[in-house]
Amino acid sequence: MGRKKGVAVNEQHLVYAWGTLRMQLIVSQLAPTFLLITTIGLVPVIRSAGSYAVWATIGILLASGILGAVVQFSAATEAQAVAAELSKTTKHSRIATSISASARLLEIAKYVTPTIFIAIFVALCAALLTTT
Repeated sequence: MGRKKGVAVNEQHLVYAWGTLRMQLIVSQLAPTFLLITTIGLVPVIRSAGSYAVWATIGILLASGILGAVVQFSAATEAQAVAAELSKTTKHSRIATSISASARLLEIAKYVTPTIFIAIFVALCAALLTTT
C-alpha cells in the first residue's frame, strides 16, 4: 500500500496515441464546420420557413458547437499530456521531438477555434433573427 503502480508506455505507444487524438481532433471539427457552411447558404430558406425553423437551426448549431468544442478541448488536452510523456522518454526519435515541440500549438484548438465558432454562431443568429 502507498506505492503507485504505473503503466509502462513506450514511445511507439505514445506516438500512436498522439495520432489517434490528432485524428479525433480533426474529425470533431467536421460536423460543426459543415453545419456552419450549410447554414450560411440556407439563411434565406430557413428564415422563410418561419420562427420554429429558425430556432431549431440555432439549437442544432449550438448543440453541435458545444459538443464539438468539448471533444476538441479534451482531445487537445489529452494530446498535450501524451506530448509531455513523450518528452520524458529516454529515446527521442525525430517524430517524438516534433510532437513535443508542436504540442503547444494545441492551445489553438482548445481556445481559438471555439472562439471563432462563437463569432460565426453569433453572426448566423443575427442573420437568422433579423427581419428584412
